[in-house]
Amino acid sequence: MDTLPLPRPLVIVKAGDTRPDLAEAQGDFEHWIARGLGDSTLPLVVLDPRRGDTLPDPQAISGVVVTGSHAMVSHREAWAESTGRWLAGAARAGTPLLGICFGHQLLADALGGRADDHPQGLELGTVDVDLLPEAADDPLFGGLPARFPAHVVHRQSALQLPEGAVRLASNAWEPNQAFRVGDHAWGVQFHPEFDDDAMRGYVDALAAGQPDTQALRAQVRPTPEAASLLRRFGELAERRDASRTAAEAAAA
Repeated sequence: MDTLPLPRPLVIVKAGDTRPDLAEAQGDFEHWIARGLGDSTLPLVVLDPRRGDTLPDPQAISGVVVTGSHAMVSHREAWAESTGRWLAGAARAGTPLLGICFGHQLLADALGGRADDHPQGLELGTVDVDLLPEAADDPLFGGLPARFPAHVVHRQSALQLPEGAVRLASNAWEPNQAFRVGDHAWGVQFHPEFDDDAMRGYVDALAAGQPDTQALRAQVRPTPEAASLLRRFGELAERRDASRTAAEAAAA
């Protein structure tokens, strides 16, 4: 393998676009994620498999965040299937992974689980998420409060987790709000990259004219604990990349 650039980049896999009105005001999913990652020495690279971007050798990168999407995993689009295969390979290679919403479902599906329509339909708004005992010593979730608010908007879910996956968070609507496979791959059904304005934008668009629209809007509130997962993931990827670099230097 050729000498890798150091530090290795963190890849944002752009699997979808937000609503045009939100994109005009706030940028798109990849911009929200980049802001959530915060200050990092890791360069960010955005790749969009829908337009044919080639996803790199997992050994050449420090980590991956897969965005949400208005696409559906169960539709089996060619770009999503190939991205799923790449994610499975990255998981086997030990690359830190974080899948968000669609990315969470795609990761679960790629590793042998199943994603499809949620039996209760759309979950929308700011909801409370409960951590399970297994999250207490999780490298990403450890130290978060037992219950915290998170922004959600999804019609599909990871209905079945991969064999060996550790379920980390749930609520009454969605039993698989978060999971981990191995010690480096996570999926979160909720949106740590959303701010309150983004969440209200989705409520206004998807619940327009419904009796509970104003109630859903009124429930939108800050989600600092959920948002912290992006920064935590960036720090985890940065530490792992530094350890790899030190090990490679020692072996040279």
